Amino acid sequence: MSERVIPGHGGGLITLEAADALWADLTAHSAVPTASAALTRSPADARVEYILLGGRVVATVQASGGRLGVPASEVRRAAAELNAVEMDGQDLVRIGPFRGSPKQEHGEGTLLRWRQRIVWELQEAGDLEPTARREGGWLYPLAGIDWRRILVEQTRDRAMRTWWLPRAVVRLLDAAEHTETQWLHAARSRQDSAAVTKPSSRHEQAHITDGRQTTGPGCPTAPLRPYNGELKGQLYSALSRKAGISRKVAGWACAFCGSAPASVLDHCHEHGYVRAPVCHSCNTQERPDHLYDNDIRVASHYTPLFHTHVADWLRHWHRCPGCRTRTTLPLPHLAAWTASIACRPLRPTHPGPRGRTPCGVLRVSWTGSHNTPRSCLLTVAVDFCPSGEHRVLEQVPYREATERFRIWLTQTAPDLAAAAGPDRLDRLPTQFRPVIADPTGEEQMLF
Repeated sequence: MSERVIPGHGGGLITLEAADALWADLTAHSAVPTASAALTRSPADARVEYILLGGRVVATVQASGGRLGVPASEVRRAAAELNAVEMDGQDLVRIGPFRGSPKQEHGEGTLLRWRQRIVWELQEAGDLEPTARREGGWLYPLAGIDWRRILVEQTRDRAMRTWWLPRAVVRLLDAAEHTETQWLHAARSRQDSAAVTKPSSRHEQAHITDGRQTTGPGCPTAPLRPYNGELKGQLYSALSRKAGISRKVAGWACAFCGSAPASVLDHCHEHGYVRAPVCHSCNTQERPDHLYDNDIRVASHYTPLFHTHVADWLRHWHRCPGCRTRTTLPLPHLAAWTASIACRPLRPTHPGPRGRTPCGVLRVSWTGSHNTPRSCLLTVAVDFCPSGEHRVLEQVPYREATERFRIWLTQTAPDLAAAAGPDRLDRLPTQFRPVIADPTGEEQMLF
């Protein structure tokens, strides 16, 4: 397709309108749906000086007459990166609403905090359209992605609504948020030094070097650094209170997927140790689906945890010295493993259009805690059975579940099993999670 070059500017600069058309043409067959007017409906803020396309910052350049343009080569790079993203529409991550989550104020000119922006728009859908028209276009796309076409809304108990996006899109938006944060940080550094140095031209500040976006001469976007166990053996309760820890975490790449910026410190809730900095997507993927404090549903996202990427996840969980020393998993994870792996042969099947399919949805609950192993009992059941049968499949004592896991670990990941055991570490936390009495009066304990 033809590209309209801005007069007086070389380097393949095209108008925002032409860039919009180019972006739509290049991403027409992308697995991630893109939005129309991704560049022309950018934030109405003259100070922004950039546009987010996928996970890439594309700097704008001002031409004669006040018109803005962008390098066509950068639009093509952003489109190629987006086209390479593979999206599983069934692998979803909840993005809100969450209790107590801060709202982004209307009129903020940047694209930061995309989760709050989506939730705010959905919660205020009733009166958002008139406001957007009055204020000059609040409803602009997120990094050129049409998130409304892939948003999934779920309703629980006919009252509470939750919103979900495919995991691949969440990772892409997290990467865009991180890239933008680094871009703005570099821009502020440029402004601080402008008082003592002669500023370069705007085109020089937006030049591209070796395919990597830069924000000024000699000022590249800071790359994510890999996590190499710097927080090994540290307690989350102490580390989370240290000043500047959030900024330090954001500088790491996710210790599991390695592609997205880390955003949280994943830690063992039973032993209190930090495992590693991870991104929101990986953090939600490994988090058990609690129905209650002692009851979880074994959802589909456990498949990669215990099958596809089992060795990687086991290595991640055993970053906790407590779990590694006891050769086990935290109780919710051990319960999910027991239902998904140890009790898999017991799960009934029913005839379906493509052969026999597993019955209902697995659920596992427990009484007691890992601190009272003799009284801790795991109960594996099936919910939503078509015939109303198969409520309880098996009841497994905690100690038996840990022994089954130990044997399975030896067969599945022998290198991890060899590094585990009570002789590997003797420094364990002395303060355990609180234990309260079981209200059923059966002398068992709930934590």
